[in-house]
Amino acid sequence: MRKLTGRRATVKASTVAIASTLLLSPLLGTTTASAAPAPAAQLKADQLPPTLVQAIARDLKMTPAQYLDRAAKAQQLRDYARQFRSAHPEQFAGAWMTRDGKPTMAVTSLEAAHTASSAGYQTRLAPISADKLEGSLDQLTQWINTLPRQVSSAINSVAIDFLNSQLVLTVANTPAGHLLNLPTLIANVKVILSPDAGGPVDHHPMGGDTYISAPTSLNDSQLKTVDVCSFGFNSVDSHGTALNISAGHCDPNLGKGNQQAGVWVPDPRNLKSSPQAGSFVNAQLGGSSGLDYSVIKLTDRAVKAGMDKPSVRGANGTTLTLTGTAEPVTGAPVCKSGQSSTFTCGYVVADRVETQLYTAEGESKTVRGFASSACTLGGDSGGAIVTGTLALGITSGSNAADAPDCKAANIDLAQYGGTASLGIPIRSILADIDARSGGGLGSGISVRVRPNAG
Repeated sequence: MRKLTGRRATVKASTVAIASTLLLSPLLGTTTASAAPAPAAQLKADQLPPTLVQAIARDLKMTPAQYLDRAAKAQQLRDYARQFRSAHPEQFAGAWMTRDGKPTMAVTSLEAAHTASSAGYQTRLAPISADKLEGSLDQLTQWINTLPRQVSSAINSVAIDFLNSQLVLTVANTPAGHLLNLPTLIANVKVILSPDAGGPVDHHPMGGDTYISAPTSLNDSQLKTVDVCSFGFNSVDSHGTALNISAGHCDPNLGKGNQQAGVWVPDPRNLKSSPQAGSFVNAQLGGSSGLDYSVIKLTDRAVKAGMDKPSVRGANGTTLTLTGTAEPVTGAPVCKSGQSSTFTCGYVVADRVETQLYTAEGESKTVRGFASSACTLGGDSGGAIVTGTLALGITSGSNAADAPDCKAANIDLAQYGGTASLGIPIRSILADIDARSGGGLGSGISVRVRPNAG
């Protein structure tokens, strides 16, 4: 979220700090139990919007064709890794895309290495399986949850670094962080200190655009603040209800008996005259799922204005048509949309990260997602993250939320490993929405895509 430069606007800020050096974290592949959907076709390189092409060249130093090819190879690796782990749970130790784009499998035996190599994958021997590393991660997370807030608030995130067979704990560079005593039963924990805390334009509202929300009507004389976030993916459930998926912490009534709150497309000239685009009908932050997402039921006016399109946009720029969904793969290229920072790109640096987000009431919530090096600013929360032209997740938090722009963020955070963002996997979100629906609103939800666009 970010401050709105209009009247009476102050908002909560959520940040996350993740070591962007974790380029070889394991591919755990445990987010869903269902079979993976068939690989989706992607747009052709010459069909990508100019603003996205610029971001790919600027942030990834790739051509559009290279970006799409590496994104596709990452999803193929994901499918193979899931099958391999199911057949050889004790021998699977991770999978990732290297910096030069080579799909790589980590295994614990020569026999497993031969199997993966025969399938065409580069291999590496590892001393510990992904199952055991994941078990250590769970132990560490449980220990963090027992700490008093003044201590746990210094811990920004925990992730797995397979290259060194260790967990990486990112801790704020504060006295509390320096005094943190790690549990001796969990071996190989590394601590990293972080800062304290072109083309035709479609003017219809869509994913990536700004919205504001408030716990009451905008005409309420008692209203003191509004929250500012970005629309995520346009979606539809099995009943034909038009929905949008954004971040859970963007709902100002999160955790209340009735979580519903209005969502408006802001009119900077007169905030009270902003047209309503929908209302929150479901919001989750932490809990049993560990997810951070919200479901916005769109108004007929919003749908007619364009919120039924399979598109996302980066800040008043050209739009990207979505062709399917994907899952995070360490080393895969990603780009995100959002009104504050437009299209920015990076790599998945850890496909499973756990971090703490604090509510306005000071309550700590453990959130699980994936980390990327794409720059994300305040106000981008809830915005769409893609790999290739596939929907990957929505933005939850960032270590650059308070920066004025990405150039400044890259300079200020360079000594700490650069910008880092927390994303929530879209397939995990869809599965959780469907499971909680009880056959009602949200049942059978899917992201709006154009499968044959490529």
